[in-house]
Amino acid sequence: MAVNSAVPPDGGRAATETGGAGGGSRPGAHGHGAPASPFRQPRAVWAVALACVVSFMGIGLVDPILPSLAGQLHATPAQVELLFTSYLVVTAVAMLVTGWVSSRIGAKRTLVAGLILIVVFSALAGSSHSIGEIVGFRAGWGLGNALFIATSLAVIVGSASGGFAGAIVLYETALGVGIATGPLLGSILGGISWRGPFFGVTVLMAISLTATLVLVEKTPPPARKQPLSDPLRALRHRGLLTMGLTALLYNWGFFTVLGYAPFPMRLDTHLLGIAFTGWGVLVAIFAVFGAPRLQARFGIAPTLYANLALFAIDIAVIAIFVTDQAVLITAVILTGIFIGVNNTITTQAVMTVAPVERSVASAAYGFIRFIGGGLAPYFAGRMAQRWGPHVPFFVGAASVALAIVVLATAHRLLAAAERNQAAEAAGYAEQAAEGEALAEELGSAT
Repeated sequence: MAVNSAVPPDGGRAATETGGAGGGSRPGAHGHGAPASPFRQPRAVWAVALACVVSFMGIGLVDPILPSLAGQLHATPAQVELLFTSYLVVTAVAMLVTGWVSSRIGAKRTLVAGLILIVVFSALAGSSHSIGEIVGFRAGWGLGNALFIATSLAVIVGSASGGFAGAIVLYETALGVGIATGPLLGSILGGISWRGPFFGVTVLMAISLTATLVLVEKTPPPARKQPLSDPLRALRHRGLLTMGLTALLYNWGFFTVLGYAPFPMRLDTHLLGIAFTGWGVLVAIFAVFGAPRLQARFGIAPTLYANLALFAIDIAVIAIFVTDQAVLITAVILTGIFIGVNNTITTQAVMTVAPVERSVASAAYGFIRFIGGGLAPYFAGRMAQRWGPHVPFFVGAASVALAIVVLATAHRLLAAAERNQAAEAAGYAEQAAEGEALAEELGSAT
C-alpha cells in the first residue's frame, strides 16, 4: 500500500482544503524563507491553539470531582463514568461528519459552531440536578468538541509556520497544557462546588469563541465538498486502520487510568487535582520535548514499542498495588510520561501513513481512538463493581500490550512514515537554506 510522500496527498493544498486561517503560513513565510519556530505563529493560529487548550481541559477537568459527584448525587462509579462515555463516544461518532460540515460551511464557521455548542452544553451541565442530566449534556458537549477538535487540528496543520512536524508539536503543546491545567482548575472550582468546573469551561470557551471570531479570518468552503463516506472509506487503507486500532487499544488503558483511578486513590478534591496536575505536566513535557528526541534517536517503531510496553507494565503495577495508596498515586502520575510520548509520535505517524487528505485521516483516526476512550471508563466501573478494583487495570494493561501486537503488523509502514517525515523535514531545510542565500544576496545588493 502506498503511503504519503513528503507532499500532502491533496497535492499541497492543505491550507485551503482544511480551511487554513490567517493567511496559511508555508515554509519560508517568515524570515525570508527560514523555517519558523513552532511557537512563532500567526495570531489566528494562536487563537485556535488557545481554544484547544481549553477544549483539552475538559478531558481532565472532571477527574477531581468524580468521587464527590458520585457522593452528592447518589450515583455509582459506573454511572459517574458515563460522563466520559457520553462525551467521548459522541465525539467519536461526530468525527465522521466534521469534514462533511467543514467542507460546506468553511473551517471558521465549523470552529465557531463547535465552540458555541461547548459553551451552551457545559453551562447546561453545570445547571443540572442529576447524573442523567449531566451525562446527556456532556453528549452535546462531545458533539461540539468533535466539530472543534477535528477542524482545529486541520487549521493548525494548514496554517502554522515551521512545517507539519512543527504544527503537530504546537497542537500537542496545546493538548499537554490543557490536560495539565484541567485537573488543577477542576480541583479549585470543584472545591467550591461540583458545578464550578462546568461553569469554568463555559467562561473559558466563551473567551476562546471571542478570540476565534476576532482573530481567525473568514474561510470559504473548499472547492471539493467532502462526502459523508470519506472517513469510513479511508479506513480501508491498512496503515490508517492499523494505527486506529492501536490507538483504540492504547486509549482503553489510558482512559481506564484517567476515568477510574480517582476512586481507588481515595483523595479529596484538591489532592486529586494536584495529583492529576502532576500527571498532566508529564504529559506536556514528554509530548513536546521527550517524544521528538526519542523518535530522533531510536526511530518511530522502536520508540512506540518500548513506550507501549512500559505503559502496560505501569498499568499492571496499578492493578497489583491498587490498594497501596502511595504506589497507586505514583504509578498514575507516571503514566503521563507514556501518554505524552505516544500522543505526539502516533499523531505524526498516522497523518503520514494515511494516503488521504489529512483532515479525512484525522476524522477517521479520531473516530476509532475515541470509541476506545469512551467505552473504557464505563466498563472499568462495571468490572470493579462486580470483580473488584484490580480487574479494570489488568484489562487495561492487557489492552495496551495487545496494541503492540497490532502495531507490529504495520512495522514496514512505520518505517515508510519515518522516511517520509525525514524527506519533508529535509524539504523545509532546503527551502530555509535557499531563503538564507536570498537574504544574503538582498543584503549585499542594498
